[in-house]
Amino acid sequence: MQSVLIVDDEKNYPLILSAVLEDEGIEPLTANSGQEALDILEHSDVDLVLTDMKMPSMDGIELMERVKEKNPDLPVIMMTAYGTVEKAVEAMQKGAYNYILKPFDNESLLVYVKKAISIYKMVKENRRLRQDVEAKYRFGNIIGKSRKMQEIFETIQKVAPANATVLIEGESGTGKELVARAIHFNSPRRDEPFIAVNCSALAETLLESELFGHERGAFTGAVSMKKGRFELADGGTLFLDEIGELSSNLQVKLLRVLQEKAFERVGGVRSVSTDIRIIAATNKNLKEEVAAGRFREDLFFRLNVVHLFLPSLRQRPEDIRPLVDHFIKKYAGEYRIEHPVIGVDRKVERMFYDYTWPGNVRELENVIERAMILCAGPTITVEDLPGEFRHSADNVLHIEGIPAEAELNETLAMIEKKMVERALQMTGNVQSQAAELLGIGKSGLNWKIKKFKLDVGGKD
Repeated sequence: MQSVLIVDDEKNYPLILSAVLEDEGIEPLTANSGQEALDILEHSDVDLVLTDMKMPSMDGIELMERVKEKNPDLPVIMMTAYGTVEKAVEAMQKGAYNYILKPFDNESLLVYVKKAISIYKMVKENRRLRQDVEAKYRFGNIIGKSRKMQEIFETIQKVAPANATVLIEGESGTGKELVARAIHFNSPRRDEPFIAVNCSALAETLLESELFGHERGAFTGAVSMKKGRFELADGGTLFLDEIGELSSNLQVKLLRVLQEKAFERVGGVRSVSTDIRIIAATNKNLKEEVAAGRFREDLFFRLNVVHLFLPSLRQRPEDIRPLVDHFIKKYAGEYRIEHPVIGVDRKVERMFYDYTWPGNVRELENVIERAMILCAGPTITVEDLPGEFRHSADNVLHIEGIPAEAELNETLAMIEKKMVERALQMTGNVQSQAAELLGIGKSGLNWKIKKFKLDVGGKD
């Protein structure tokens, strides 16, 4: 229920206004002095302060200033007699939402009150959404306990406060945009726009207009001026995904923006200045693209001030379990699943570790989301997994890749060693957990560790 704090030293006004507001379903709180109002605000959550201008001890302007110190967004409407209009204007210059002249009719008052409350509700919602976004892109929400990911966290933490251009490389689905957003939302530009553009999603002519905007009449269909992403991101961060797909023409234009911090809209002649941070990402190796003549070397060096390489999921298998737990928790909240899913069974876990995950983290998330919808018990079983995934996972050994002349015992020993090494790696060399993961006893694991002369660091 919405609530309004009414402040007036004339005792009749709060009573009359309370009745008017209650008829509209608005809860009134009343105070007869500025100090009493401040005491109420200490313990009550209100959506608007409606205060008289002229009061003893603390007038309406001083009360508003004290209110704004604690909550700058809370709207304040001044009630004033005709003779103090100048003071009311002064109050608006200092942050009051509006003022209304006494005596006033109830309909006019309610229009002011409802509009102020509506705007405050929108401000609070925007603040909540921003807080949710910032929480989502904190370093701690990029899941990974592996050493490779810890090194990436350290680099993000160092580079976020700076204004340097960042180049992120890695396979599709490794979380490049997630890292870019983490850099932005942990930087001094966090309150400014984060604008993302997929450079591979549009044809060259459309992408040029999308990036730089266009003037009216620049081409067929350009019926009005349109600002591009460089202008929309002014003051903030522009994320150029799949930068390796840029044409040579757009590479030249991007290089100029990076050098001069200015550009022209398509069909325009006036230079537009821009203050943005560029974060670029690609699933290609840009050094190889430069060597092959497909990407400008000077642009590469401009983009590659800070370089981040995101490892594939198969390169950091110890992160699979934390990611699984994270996605189970995420979708349990989103879908409000009645029967709580608490994990995956051991067979599914081993299947996840054996699979190569060509789609990386994005593919793992999709598999978990589908399984959460179909799962009928507390743990995800093989039957809950997509059929195409089960088929792919059953064929991860790639027998056809083993040379025909390979000896059976030698090949089996190699596979056995790899599985033991991986189990130890994923469990941090905790032998009891590794043995459980492999489905063998601890004594059997000890024998294999000695057999393959593995260094386990003394953990049991």
